[in-house]
Amino acid sequence: METRLDGRFDERWVEEQVEQTIGVWRDCAGDLQQGLPQFSIHEQRKREKAYDDGLRAVQKEARKTPRSAAERLQIRQRIVGVFPRFAAIALGLEGEAIHLLTDSFLPAGTQLAQWARRYDSTLSHEDIIQACRNAWTACGLQALLGEPMGITPSILGYSLLYPYSDNFLDLDTTSTPDKLRFSARFRERLLGHHLTADSPREAAVWAMVELIEQQYARARFPQVFDCLLAIHKAQEESIAQLKSGGIRDKEEVLRISCAKGGTSVLADACLVRGWLDNEESRLSFEWGALLQLGDDLQDVREDWRRGSSTLFTLAIAEGKPLDGLAAQLLNLSRRVAEGMDRLPGGDATLRELLRMSWRSLIVMAVANVPEYFTPQFLETLERCSPFRFAFLRKRNQRFIGQKGLYAILFDAFVEAGEEAEILLPRPQANSSIESDSEVAAAFAVPAVSCI
Repeated sequence: METRLDGRFDERWVEEQVEQTIGVWRDCAGDLQQGLPQFSIHEQRKREKAYDDGLRAVQKEARKTPRSAAERLQIRQRIVGVFPRFAAIALGLEGEAIHLLTDSFLPAGTQLAQWARRYDSTLSHEDIIQACRNAWTACGLQALLGEPMGITPSILGYSLLYPYSDNFLDLDTTSTPDKLRFSARFRERLLGHHLTADSPREAAVWAMVELIEQQYARARFPQVFDCLLAIHKAQEESIAQLKSGGIRDKEEVLRISCAKGGTSVLADACLVRGWLDNEESRLSFEWGALLQLGDDLQDVREDWRRGSSTLFTLAIAEGKPLDGLAAQLLNLSRRVAEGMDRLPGGDATLRELLRMSWRSLIVMAVANVPEYFTPQFLETLERCSPFRFAFLRKRNQRFIGQKGLYAILFDAFVEAGEEAEILLPRPQANSSIESDSEVAAAFAVPAVSCI
């Protein structure tokens, strides 16, 4: 493999990679490829019962009022103990996969959540889970690149940039001039200029960038900061799209989506060790495009309401069902998985867990917006889901404004976990930061989509 130690992820490289990724996306068009798992109605009902049994068990424990710290810890430990049984039946995971979730992915999320809560008590549950989801992607890449799995200062800082920067830029209540000013100053900071923060939000963003700088010196690891600048540019293009009232050209929308998603996971991968070779950078870019398009499918109803342009909202505007795009996305997930198999690290359990994660993201997104698909496509894809689509929709509606099973389980891991001795700087309290997000109803544990 050719190593890109002297290569740079400049604008030209990103543009070329976007075009290559678009080519891969086009190659994935057509009928749904064979090889997706199949579930009988009997098997689906069995998994649904396991989910509801697990939910009742954790809700029963969560309603108890502990009288001491020791009692609180016992309650949390009993809640955490539900997960292996639930995962084995409802998710169909075997011992090694459960071990990977409970002993690697979830502890990494716990460490991040504990640090973030100490740093900023106003961060919402949704903010922290958003950061954890990015960190889990980075942890998966660590293993695939042959590095130990765990939260590092740079992964922590990069993951928390999302709730502090991305969400602010996505807010409908933030004016375009304010977004552009913040974005311009953010770019200067990413270039290495030490600006004085003029708001608590900027202070938090600057602190997260400093965490990355502390681990990776700019002179020795230029690719790291190339990646951060690349995703920042992609975000700026997304802001410009909103300013212009949305883009109606499919090719331009696809280009922006691939650039934004691709550079995001490219940065995750580069933060694993500070550099990437050609194969690693290409795969991580395609992985990011896959996740971005999956998120666009998840958010299609809200994006349609807001007037945001994605491949999915443009198809709806033309009166077309989303069958073909969803099939193309599933085919892309298989293509990215094939590329993942060429990386040097990671065992078969991790690779299958990631495959399941990508499939679940897409299948469950389809289940939640059936109005945009034909009955025939829904019937075909429902057989590939471990849960019936009606069950998934009912659970999502039930937990609006509440916490579902995964949310309660994750909180239990955070509360029950001891303060980890990890090589992270002690957080400086920044409790004056205003939170922009409301708490979500439910979310995905690593490699498992939400219910």
